[in-house]
Formats: sequence, structure tokens, C-alpha cells
Amino acid sequence: MLAARKVALGLFPAALLVALIAWATGTESVAKAAGVIAAVALPIGLGAIPLLRGYQFTAWIVAAVVCPLLFPHAFLNQQITETISIKINHPWAVLIIIQLVMFGMGTQMSLRDFAGVAKMPHAVVVGLICQFTIMPLVGFSIAKVLSFPPEIGAGLVLIGSCSSGLASNVMAHMAHINLPLSITLTACATAMAPLVTPFWLTTLNTGVEKDFSFITAMMSIFKIVIAPIGAAMIHDLLKYPHPNRKRVVYSFAAAGAAWLLFLLAGGWNVVTDHFTGPVMINTITVVGFLLVAVLTGVIYHFITLKLHNLDGYMPVFSMFGIIYFTAIATASGRNELLAIGLLLCVAAAAHNTIGYLLGYWLSRLFGLKQNDARTVAMEVGMQNGGMAFGIANDLGKLATLGLAAAIFSPWMNVSGSILANYWRKHKSKEQKVTQEAAPLAAQD
Repeated sequence: MLAARKVALGLFPAALLVALIAWATGTESVAKAAGVIAAVALPIGLGAIPLLRGYQFTAWIVAAVVCPLLFPHAFLNQQITETISIKINHPWAVLIIIQLVMFGMGTQMSLRDFAGVAKMPHAVVVGLICQFTIMPLVGFSIAKVLSFPPEIGAGLVLIGSCSSGLASNVMAHMAHINLPLSITLTACATAMAPLVTPFWLTTLNTGVEKDFSFITAMMSIFKIVIAPIGAAMIHDLLKYPHPNRKRVVYSFAAAGAAWLLFLLAGGWNVVTDHFTGPVMINTITVVGFLLVAVLTGVIYHFITLKLHNLDGYMPVFSMFGIIYFTAIATASGRNELLAIGLLLCVAAAAHNTIGYLLGYWLSRLFGLKQNDARTVAMEVGMQNGGMAFGIANDLGKLATLGLAAAIFSPWMNVSGSILANYWRKHKSKEQKVTQEAAPLAAQD
């Protein structure tokens, strides 16, 4: 495997050089082919360099942007035979994969994560206020200053209005900052997202608020985020069995199984015949998703009893999903991305950087210690791209509303890694005091 990585590492500069020469000489087909080879070779090759292995996922995200830009149709429709084709960006395919991403994230969380609120309430409240005010307002301001088209600008507000994701927890661990606070903030922000994200999208003049109501957006987040993460929480709940608890969970799981059988028997037509209002239909849909989520959590729990290491592999599925919908969003919105791609990159970098800066300094202003302020800054600057993709897909606007997330997600992984490594080398005041006190405590 190492030999293959070394070959890929050597192939990357060669393919990149061929692509540049071919592009300069007008040989477009060769340039595109060489560009794809270079884009794929880079993440594989980085595995051969220990210091750069942590950037492999980021490099795969870059490849998921480059390849669809060069060959967009390959990521949209695949003709298998004359009569059979696969629509890779089918809304249901995107929805299922996004739910798998969220489920994978949920398996790395625990119900105990929410207990952190009682242990450090001041830091959690400050962090949540910063999380849900800085990023949506900064995204809205950047979109207005740069005069983005309404749906592209709304994408900045969308990514800013989402909760933080598990990437921030990984970076907090790398930076040796307050990991329990980071996990608690991610858990609480995710739980609040169904209310706060629709609020900003419908309150700010984003240009898409006319396409959906607050309730519709809230229901969308329940389907995309709460249901799959809830399924993972059911799995976590069953790790510590209690007879009454198990009976309740299994009853809801049985209801979920009955709902699935009802749908398979054509029951959805019965629902739509008896209920016509969008609110009622959305409510029934969400309740159905939640019941199936309980069933999924129970089934997954029983699978893990046989496959004990399955939880450890779930983040890999999440990473694959993020790469998938980055590629789909890029292919779907290729024309828009080529028109304003560079400016959108600048906007995403500015959005992310301002999030770090304001998250840190406002936290300090509200009285948080340096280490806690660093944690809040990481939570504020790093957003849940999967949630943003899911909402954009649910609205049928992945090609426009989802573009900001496609750019923001890879950039935040790069900037987050750099910031985490910097903070790990430059300890906070509290970390220095703890290190200085440790030898003295050992002597006593």
C-alpha cells in the first residue's frame, strides 16, 4: 500500500505538469484527463508522507471539486444500457447519503454529551450565542457586500446558520483545547438547529425565504439531521439497558416497522387522500421519519453486538458522504461556480476566518478563559456542511444554495487543521499553568 502511495505521490506533479502544458497548448481533452489524474493522485500520495496524512481528507474534497468541474456529466447521469441509466444526483439518493453522514456523526456522540451544560453553563451559553449570531450575520453581510445572486448569497447565510459538526470536535482534540466543551456545544447546537436555522433563513432577506415557510424548513432539518442522529442516540441509549426503557424503545421501533409496511402497501396514497395541508403532510412525514429512526437505531444496535468495531468505522462512511455531495453540488452548479468561483472562494475564506476571530474575542469579552475562548472560536468557525447540503437538496436548489457549502467545507478543514496545529504548539495561559503545576504536584 505504501508503494502505491509513493507512486501516486510521484504521479501528481507529473500529471499536473502535463495538464498545465496541455491547457496552454489548447489540448483540452488531454488537460482534463491529466487534471483528474493529478486531483486523485494527490490525496493518495499524501498518505506516503506522515506529516501530511492529516490532510488526505481535505485533498479528497479538493478532488471532489476538480473532477466534476472537468467532467460534470460523469457525476450526474450514468447510462448503463440503452434503456437503463443511473441518476447519481437523484434527490432521494442525496437525501439517503446525507442521512448516513449524519448517522455516522451521531454514532460518535452520546446522550452524556448534553450533560456538559450543567457542568459549564456560562461557557455553553456564550458559545451557543456566538455560534448562532456571528456566522449567519457575517454570511449575510459578505453576500451583500459582494453582491452575490440571491440564491448564492443565501447559501452563505445557510452555511452560517447551521450548527457546528464533528469536524470541530476533531480539531479541538488536535489543538488540545477544551474537548468536553466542544462536544457539548456541537450536541446542543445540533439540537437547536431545527429552530434557529429556519429562523435566520426566513428572517434575513436571503432571496429564498419566499420558497418555504419556517415550519417547512424546520421539518426539513428534522428529516435531515434530527432523525438520523436520533437513531444513533437510540443505539447509545440501548448500550445501558433498563427494562422499562427497552420496552418503550422497542414499542416505537415496532411502530416504525408498521409504518414502513404501511408505506410499502401503498399507504402514502391513503395519507395524501385524507390530508391535503402542507403542514399536516410535513408533520406526518417527520413523525414517520422519527419512528423509522428508532427502528434503525435498534437494528444498528443489534448489528454492533456482532460487529463490535462498527462504530469506529462509521466516520469513514461520513467522510465518503461528504465527498459525494461535494462532487454532486459542484457538478450541478458548475456554470454558477465557474462564473463566480474565485469570488465565492474569497467569501468562504473570509466567512470562516471572521468566525474564528469574532468567536474568540467575543468569548473573551464575555469572560471566558483563553482555552475556552479558543474552543468557542473553533465551534463558530467550523460549520456542518452536511446539514447545509441536505437543506439545499430538500429545496431542490443544490446547484445554487449548496455551492457555498461545497466551497466552505474543504476550506474550513484546511484552516481548522492549521489553527489546531498552531494552538497545540502555542499553549494557552491555563495550559501553561497546568503544565508548570504538574511537576510540583508530582514532587509533593
